[in-house]
Amino acid sequence: MENLLLGLVLVVASGTTVRLARAHGAGDGAAAARVAGAAWRLCALGSLLLAVPGFLLRERLAGAFLDGEAAALAADWFTVAFPAFALFFGQRVADELFKGAGDTRTPMRAALLSNALLLVLDPVLILGPGPFPALGVTGAALALSLSRAVALAVTLLLRRRRRLPAPAGGLLAEARAITAAGASFGLDFTARMGVGTVQLALVSSFGVSAVAGYGVGYRVLLIVTMAFYAVRQAATIEAARLAGAGSAAAVRSLGRDTAGLAALLGAGAAVLCAAAAVPVAALFADDPAVAGHAVGFLRMAGFYLLPYALVVALGGVHQAAGGGRPVVLAVLLGLGAQLASGAALSGPLGVRGIWAGMTIGALVQLALFRLLLPRPRPDAGGAGPAADAAERASEIRLSDRRAAA
Repeated sequence: MENLLLGLVLVVASGTTVRLARAHGAGDGAAAARVAGAAWRLCALGSLLLAVPGFLLRERLAGAFLDGEAAALAADWFTVAFPAFALFFGQRVADELFKGAGDTRTPMRAALLSNALLLVLDPVLILGPGPFPALGVTGAALALSLSRAVALAVTLLLRRRRRLPAPAGGLLAEARAITAAGASFGLDFTARMGVGTVQLALVSSFGVSAVAGYGVGYRVLLIVTMAFYAVRQAATIEAARLAGAGSAAAVRSLGRDTAGLAALLGAGAAVLCAAAAVPVAALFADDPAVAGHAVGFLRMAGFYLLPYALVVALGGVHQAAGGGRPVVLAVLLGLGAQLASGAALSGPLGVRGIWAGMTIGALVQLALFRLLLPRPRPDAGGAGPAADAAERASEIRLSDRRAAA
């Protein structure tokens, strides 16, 4: 459920990053103030529109996916989680305000603080050692909410040091601009989550051991691909900043550098998964059938990781530079090709046909990037003095902000 909500939150969060980075790149403090003001208002509105109906319908939502005791436990979780949803939304917005200004360290520290608190609070509130009551699922939800509340409070205290001037109107137009800039990020995430669910259903037709092996391999893949998303985030911020500075040539250069780094990471991840498949599977699976499926998945992932790394990283550059619609179209068509080819190949190749479908889908996405997105065109005589001056001024402003931090 939180993954579905995260897709909606990403619209505001990612849109805030892009719009704020563009404002800073252009050296427009008033625009940066409008972005911050509009982002907080979108956060308040989104929290209200999602949390209140979710809380009132918590039992129906739980019953839609589960039954019996499991549904009752899920409803207990929702009883705490939906009212505390504003903490989650608020933390994402606060983080993106730092990131849009070029500071990615503070959000990481806040995340580390939140997770450290959760590691302490979870056993205390779930199991109830000593004088503490054992609250079970409700305790887990409370622990998560408390850890997020403390992290958000610390983040907001740090934000006060960089308080922007009060925005002078234009908040409604800026809210629309944030939503437009972030829509492609939210759609991308939601589509991938949905396809992952459908793919799991395809795998389940091959039995419990196939599902368990897929679970082991997929979690390894999640860890490996975090490097791709780190590159995507950095490239998104930098591309938006350069676009705000009016340096199209620098954005194109950034795209080439990003592609090179992503290709290197993708190739390294592919080799790592292929080489470590057997020991990793043995570490998490005692059943030979489960381990066999995990090994097969990780080895087939070697063909998938290189094009996927390029899709993830380059998608961030193009979305930040204003190419969100063709990126989403390429992703949706590629994911459709992934499911269609996986289902078709699962007949003659078994479950490995589904793994092959992942590679086909990533290659289709990458090919569509080439077809749908504008190709870089060399500038006659360079980017021009105006663009070069804007880029240099943007670099100076960013360096000054980092020094002040």
